[in-house]
Amino acid sequence: MRWVTAKRLFLLAVLVAVTLAAMRFTVPERTRLTSLESKFRDMLAPVQTGLTWVGRQGRYIISLPVSMVGAAARSQALEQEVERLESEKIQYNEYLIENQRLSALLDYKKVVAKDYNFVIASVIGRDPGNWFGTLTLNRGSSEGIKENMSVLTPDGLVGRVIAVSDFTCEVLLITDPRSGVGSLVQDTRTPGIVEGIAGTSGIARMIHIPNNAPVEAGQAVVTSGQGSVFPKGIPVGRINSIQNEPSGLFLSAEISPFANLNSLEEVMIVTFVQPEATTPRVGG
Repeated sequence: MRWVTAKRLFLLAVLVAVTLAAMRFTVPERTRLTSLESKFRDMLAPVQTGLTWVGRQGRYIISLPVSMVGAAARSQALEQEVERLESEKIQYNEYLIENQRLSALLDYKKVVAKDYNFVIASVIGRDPGNWFGTLTLNRGSSEGIKENMSVLTPDGLVGRVIAVSDFTCEVLLITDPRSGVGSLVQDTRTPGIVEGIAGTSGIARMIHIPNNAPVEAGQAVVTSGQGSVFPKGIPVGRINSIQNEPSGLFLSAEISPFANLNSLEEVMIVTFVQPEATTPRVGG
């Protein structure tokens, strides 16, 4: 029993001595390590290195899922931002193109203001079964629109109004077989009638051209203003080719309209024409 007590006292003394020595060796004022401290630190260095590496790997493994979730969220946010910018770019381009179209209409309106009065209208409908036959505009009798008023663009003739409601009107295009436009070959003043061709994509033809008339491909055709609802001198189209009519007495010519009837969005309705007004050469 005494031996156990003495052993405990001895261990307690050793522990106290080690503690006091550690306190002495680690006081802040010391700048040099003892031999024992140096050896002890050298022995623990590999262990500390390993523990540090394990700790870093552990933090990486633990933080990896969080980082991946964060990266995915950032990627999604960037994709949404790109989509938003792309949408804004498309919208901006649409505004720019619309502005260019309207500016061209207004410039043309200024040029012929002394001869014509116009109402600018937007295309709001087309017959899908007869794309080159008729279209619907957002102007009607409430704004003075009447039947047989001419419809055109700065490039050339589009057609004429054939039906009117309070707020809309229907336009018969020059490429519809029901249409007939008194016309002239601009260079030679050769007369004829431009009409639509059934089953074609935006092509018209000029018929009843005198057999001996000096007509060639590439010549421009304009409205004659005679026996027609259309004012004189409006560009109609350009001659592509010339054929003999079945009777052999006349020629006919295939014509490509100056106005792009396939992609009309805004047009001008002529509401008033000054006597002897002549439209400038545009589109030709």
